[in-house]
Amino acid sequence: MANSIYSSAALMEHNAYPDYKYVLKGATHEHEGVNPSCGDEMVLRLRLSDDGETIEEAAFTGHGCAVSQASADIMAELITGETIEEAKRLCSLFVKMIQGEELSDQAREDLDEAYELEPISRMPARVKCAELAWRTLDEML
Repeated sequence: MANSIYSSAALMEHNAYPDYKYVLKGATHEHEGVNPSCGDEMVLRLRLSDDGETIEEAAFTGHGCAVSQASADIMAELITGETIEEAKRLCSLFVKMIQGEELSDQAREDLDEAYELEPISRMPARVKCAELAWRTLDEML
């Protein structure tokens, strides 16, 4: 794992070129998240399937540091196409990881690129930045 979170290819790529940062038209759910300690703000929007079981599309808007923006983009990519239950499980895994809990090999694999943000767990000032999108999702679901 890299010494600096800013040397993470996933963080830099998702911050510079976010695929999921846009206003989602036809969203069925919308929730605002704010990190008062640093001023990061976001609005997370989801479009659920007709049966309300699957996240068909996820997107966010807002502003904040590289960590909060990249984490939101990685999360949106990870949960798109997943069931609500799976999204909740992934959210729980991410929060455990970012708060310093050791994850199983399977859990790390399930988090995919989001696992590259694990070094943030050793950077207390950045944990809330990384968690913002995930906590916003958890509150919404």
